[in-house]
Amino acid sequence: MSHPALSFKVTRQAPQLITPAAPTPRELKHLSDIDDQESLRFQVPIIQFFRQSDLGRGRDPVGVIREAIGKALVHYYPFAGRLREVGSGRKLAVDCTGEGVMFIEADADVTVDEFGDVLQPPFPGLDELLFDVPGSGGILGCPLLLFQVTRLTCGGFIVAVRLNHTMADATGIVNFLTAVGEIARGQPDVSVRPVWRRELLNARDPPRVTCVHHEYDQEKGTIVPFENMVQRPFFFGPDEVASLRNLVPPHLTRCSTFELLVAILWRTRTVSLKLNPADEVRMMSIVNARHKFNPPLPKGYYGNAFAYPAALTSAGELSANPIGYALQLVRKAKNEVTEDYMKSVADLMVLNNRPHFRVVGSYIISDNTRAGFETVDFGWGKNAFGSPASGEVGAIPGFITFYIPAKNKKGQKGITIPVCLPAEAMDVFVKEMDDLLETGRLAGRDT
Repeated sequence: MSHPALSFKVTRQAPQLITPAAPTPRELKHLSDIDDQESLRFQVPIIQFFRQSDLGRGRDPVGVIREAIGKALVHYYPFAGRLREVGSGRKLAVDCTGEGVMFIEADADVTVDEFGDVLQPPFPGLDELLFDVPGSGGILGCPLLLFQVTRLTCGGFIVAVRLNHTMADATGIVNFLTAVGEIARGQPDVSVRPVWRRELLNARDPPRVTCVHHEYDQEKGTIVPFENMVQRPFFFGPDEVASLRNLVPPHLTRCSTFELLVAILWRTRTVSLKLNPADEVRMMSIVNARHKFNPPLPKGYYGNAFAYPAALTSAGELSANPIGYALQLVRKAKNEVTEDYMKSVADLMVLNNRPHFRVVGSYIISDNTRAGFETVDFGWGKNAFGSPASGEVGAIPGFITFYIPAKNKKGQKGITIPVCLPAEAMDVFVKEMDDLLETGRLAGRDT
């Protein structure tokens, strides 16, 4: 069972800065025009739970990881710098000062098991496990990474990380964490060399927008944050996905599980919010573009390399039509991402003063099931859970949802999706989702 009311005490030592373990270049490195958009100027919380293991017996995770971070920063030295805006147009660049990343040593009177049989967001006490050191959380002139390693009474530990999103995407931060893990396990070198090369995702000269980007349409109306927000995880394993596939029309049966769940979530969320039928709604599913380039981006590239193409319709059309309607829109938008599309986004950033994506009526889903968070190993074996720590990220909570690899109580592999909605809308969402699953199950029996 889970323990949403779990209470525990965390004792933290004074924060310190970890600098690269060897001298690193002092230089100014510009971010790409994909990194450098208003939408990414926020912090991402990441959490990893590790159980006690004979592999790490007699070793202190705090000391091991702290030392490994310093050594990894020799390779990833821009993370030890500070961001600033240079020139005109709010262009971001890293001043590679070597000041270091922030690190907190902590202990908590709690065990991994007390967080529940199934580890999944929302996690109680997250603010204590990833402490927001006053003055450290800005985008400019602040540490680009914050680590907190918390020892638990069971012999396990938690590694929580705060990432300045302009520096890296999920693939990029996993590359860094993997390097820290390799060094912590005693490997003489990192298996994947980091690649900066941010110019690969810069605007063209001259910049020219060659694609349609509804994700950056100008706002219409006022951005009103939701109130009385609640977060709840939903698990989709083989049985749930099979039931939902029974709702898909024959010409769309080759859709991926990602596409299917995006369409289901978009439609169900829209119904639950009871929007005006005439309101425009957008579904922006994040697409990793690393292999959309010819040649593909280098394996060690750790900058942001994704787009969020927007499927666009009205709340009334989306709610009134069967799931195939939403699914077709999602697939069409997702397939628009090409190398030219990415260059067009970069051009739009330069020409339009690096806009934020459209917020009113929008919903974003990011698939972290293939990012590799769950494979990070600091010497105690792979983690029991690893992923973004919350569904409440970004400037306005509730607009971004993550797919997280997970197992249910039966040990079945699947996807956990933490959904964040106003309490009243969440009640509707749960009922709608239950009804869809039941309809799908019944449809499966009839075939």
